[in-house]
Amino acid sequence: MPAAEPFPTCDESIRPTRVEVDLGQLGRNLAAIRSHAGGARVMAVVKANAYGHGLVPVAREMVRGGADSLGVALLEEAVLLREAGITAPILVFGGIAETQIPLFFRHDLTLTAPSVDKLRLIDDAAAAHGVRARVHLKIDTGMERLGIHYYSADRLLEASLNARHVQVEGIYSHFANSDTADLGHARLQLERFLEVLSFYERRSLPVPQRHIANSGGILQLPESHLDLVRPGILLYGVYPGPECLRSVPVRPALTWKSHVAYFKVVQPGHPVSYGSTWTADHSVRMVTVPVGYGDGYFRALSNRAEVLIRGERHPVAGRVCMDQIMVNIGQGTAYYRDEVVLLGRQGGEEVTADELAGWAGTIAYEVLTNINARVPRVYL
Repeated sequence: MPAAEPFPTCDESIRPTRVEVDLGQLGRNLAAIRSHAGGARVMAVVKANAYGHGLVPVAREMVRGGADSLGVALLEEAVLLREAGITAPILVFGGIAETQIPLFFRHDLTLTAPSVDKLRLIDDAAAAHGVRARVHLKIDTGMERLGIHYYSADRLLEASLNARHVQVEGIYSHFANSDTADLGHARLQLERFLEVLSFYERRSLPVPQRHIANSGGILQLPESHLDLVRPGILLYGVYPGPECLRSVPVRPALTWKSHVAYFKVVQPGHPVSYGSTWTADHSVRMVTVPVGYGDGYFRALSNRAEVLIRGERHPVAGRVCMDQIMVNIGQGTAYYRDEVVLLGRQGGEEVTADELAGWAGTIAYEVLTNINARVPRVYL
């Protein structure tokens, strides 16, 4: 049975709150990254519902735009892509259970082998199914997450030479601090990774496809581009950190919108929303917008965030509710169904993911991936 689209189609007659994704801008971002990466291949990272932009439509656009492969975190994400008819190579970054391995073979997916034991499980399963498993070896050079430690990596590489039912297509690591001004740790990780790779040179063996550069590495460490780069948040037009070089020209592809659902005048001394955390000291005009923390608009944005209405910034007043927010427009004008931009550009103003993150005390990654399933996506 074909998989359903993970998000509903937008119908403004049902609900006005929606995310608009500019597929053309995503394509332009991909092209800019490819140009900057020189001869390196590009693996478009579409995990976490393509950073909130919509897994299947974005993956299709990445393949159309020339991405050499796709990267996801979970087997389930990869299976959704296959069931949607996407045939490009897909690497699953995350750890796997033994019972999942046959599904990789069934759906023609590439596994990550982060240890000798996992590699043996993959090899045994491939032998039992009469197939040759495609894997990328994962080296931990300083993240302490997945992967064999760099100082023990020879054990995994030796084991891969003896695995009879495994094809090692790649070998990779992941930067922990490639998006900061101080690149000392990132350079140390790269040095450790290159030392691991010398295993092949010492034995006069062909080297699998090497990759370590995430968005920060792409922007700041050209020496890390190697054979393949893995852009994540950069693909979506957001830079990975405030200190990171803007060496690739990208623009956001996502706009989060709603509209004015109600208008009222709030009198002095009348508190607004749960907890009565905001009270007018003079008569103000207030609008209600049908979006809340049930959609992924953080409760931490209460009394802090701003939205755009008629090209002007207006503050969120009172606590964010599960389904609604109230916005103080002062003595301004707004009418029922006026567009409200929560994230993105309207006229000459823009609310960025970094701004929302700052107000909420988090990072842009979480802002984007937190926009949840009940918010419809529209593709332009």
